[in-house]
Formats: sequence, C-alpha cells, structure tokens
Amino acid sequence: MSRQAASQLIRCDESELPQVLSTAMEARQRFKSGFITYSRKVFIPLTNLCRDYCGYCTFRRDPGQPGAHTMSPDQVLEVARAGEKMGCTEALFSLGDKPELVFPEMRETLRRLGYKSTLHYLEAMCELVLRETTLLPHPNPGLMSAEWIARLAKVSPSMGLMLETTNASLLEAGAAHDNAPDKLPARRLHTIEEAGKQNVPFTTGLLIGIGESLEDRVDTLLAIRELHRRYGHIQEVIIQNFRAKPEIPMHDCPEPTQSEMMRTIAVARLLMPDVNIQAPPNLSAPYYDELLDAGINDWGGISPLTPDFINPEKPWPHLEQLKLRTEAKGYSLRQRLPVYPEFVPTLTAAPGLMTDRVKAAADGEGYARRPA
Repeated sequence: MSRQAASQLIRCDESELPQVLSTAMEARQRFKSGFITYSRKVFIPLTNLCRDYCGYCTFRRDPGQPGAHTMSPDQVLEVARAGEKMGCTEALFSLGDKPELVFPEMRETLRRLGYKSTLHYLEAMCELVLRETTLLPHPNPGLMSAEWIARLAKVSPSMGLMLETTNASLLEAGAAHDNAPDKLPARRLHTIEEAGKQNVPFTTGLLIGIGESLEDRVDTLLAIRELHRRYGHIQEVIIQNFRAKPEIPMHDCPEPTQSEMMRTIAVARLLMPDVNIQAPPNLSAPYYDELLDAGINDWGGISPLTPDFINPEKPWPHLEQLKLRTEAKGYSLRQRLPVYPEFVPTLTAAPGLMTDRVKAAADGEGYARRPA
C-alpha cells in the first residue's frame, strides 16, 4: 500500500470506515485467525529518574520529587518471584533514559549498587531475573548503541523502543518532546535499525495524539514497515493512544477518539499484514473490545500483579474479563511469551541459559506453556 492510499484511508469518512475495518480484519484473519494473544507480565519500573521531559509523561521523576525511586536487586527479585507464582512469563523492565548523565544522585545510587551506568544495572537485573526465576526479561531502556543491544540480547529474548512519531517538530519549544533529546526520531530509528542488524526481536510503535498529524502517523508506520522489510525483526507494532492527566503539561490536549484509534490500527494492519499489531486495552476502556474490529491480534502485556506504572490511573482489565470479552467477539485468548512464537526457533538455535529458559517457557508452537 502506498503513502497516498494509506493517507486516504486514515482520513476516510464515517460511511467508508466499515469497509476499511472489514478489509483490515480480513488481513488479520489471513495472518493469524481464531485467537488473540497477550503476555502475562510483571511491570518492573527499575528507575523512574529520566533526563527527558515529555509533555505527556507522569512516570518520570527528578531526584527528591515525591515517588522518585530506583529499585534494589532484592525488590526486583521479589516482584519477579511473586509474578512467577501467578503464572507470569514476562518481566517488563521500564526505566528512564540515562538519568545518570544529568543527575549526580543517580550516579551515586549506581556507585552504591556497584554499576557504571543505568544500562549496566539493567543488564545485571535482567540476568538476575533470567537466572533466578522462570520469567523472561523484556527491557525498554530507551536509546541503545549497537554494543548495548548486543549485551542486552544475551539476557533478554526481546526488547523494545517506541518510535512514537517521525515528526521531529515535536521537539520544538512547547511541543510534546520539548526538552526530551532522546525523542529525536532519527536517533530512535537508528536504535531500531541496529536491533534489526543484530536480528533481535523488537517491539516498537506509535503514540498518537501528541501533536502529530494523520500523515505523520502514516509516515511513522511506513518507517517501521521499511525497517521490517529490510531486517524482518519487528515482532510487534503498538498503537498507543495519548491519555490526558491533570498533572502533565499536556493536560488540556484532546485525546484521540475511538474512531481515530480504529483508523490508525486498520491502516497499520493494511500496511503491515504480516506483523503483530497490538493496542493496550486499559487505555481504551470500557470499549476496548471494539479494537478487535480494526485488525489487532494482540492485547500486549497484562499483569495480574503490578499496575501500569506509565498510566497508573488506567488499570488493566482482569484476565477473566479480557477472556470473556475476547470470546464474545468470536476469538479465543492465548497466552504468549514476551517474544512472539515466530521468532522462537531462531532465538533458541544457539545453546545457553537464554535458550534453556525460552524452551522451558514455550510450548511446541512457541506460545506460553500451559501449567501442568
């Protein structure tokens, strides 16, 4: 599909929308039919100190602010083990981008813990979870060099970085990425490409409603598609909608409508018919099941234990409710690992701890093994 065609579809009027959605659903059915996947996870916010100041973020803190924290190894392991008991298979590591570059307090915390940088600490905590539990780490650490992608790939089967948008003007004064140097699209594309060069299963996606145009959304999807065509490593594209919160600079900005979400998901599916497309159900509640009509095949990570620390005011649906609402739409709900099944064979080709852990967690088709 061309940019022009995608731009026309994302702008389609209400009378044309049912046909666009129907075409997207047909594409999804050809890709994976009959079931919708999710990953049962624990959310590990390793540190919420961050050098970026995004206009929509409530996660980040400066040192000394209420709620500012960096987890200890014991805390990481405590959460991971609790999740293990509840049938989780993913340890999602979320953290601020390189806070030690601007905060001496973070440098002191890392020195006390015995690490040179936040990425060194993340690497150690991924290895700790991998060695001491059955959970598989999935880190989202922000921008990474080729060296760090390679290092983290030894202790996590997959990783992620949201592209968000290709619109660099959002870094201008007063825009969503004002004073957020790590959100420069070219730098994020470079990280995603480096992961492709190393054959690392990678999650990325869009954040819609942060000041971008409809054409920007198409361009962002096209940039992701091009990288996937080149390297084949994009395991999942997330379509995430901005949600306003009273305490953020963008508190007065309009949220994307359900119709905008449906259009964006449908165009993503039609542009990338052979890629997993995901949308978080908690950010579209109470009507999240309607997103199935636009072509998603995955609900993303759902935790029975930990909140969504990025959007704490939006709780995840109870897994039983998610199952019932998915089934009401005609699909079964199936648990996957943080790495998608189509990437498991290549990932487990070489011997080692990672291979052993993934093989132990996966069933014969590469999905999460059901408890005995």
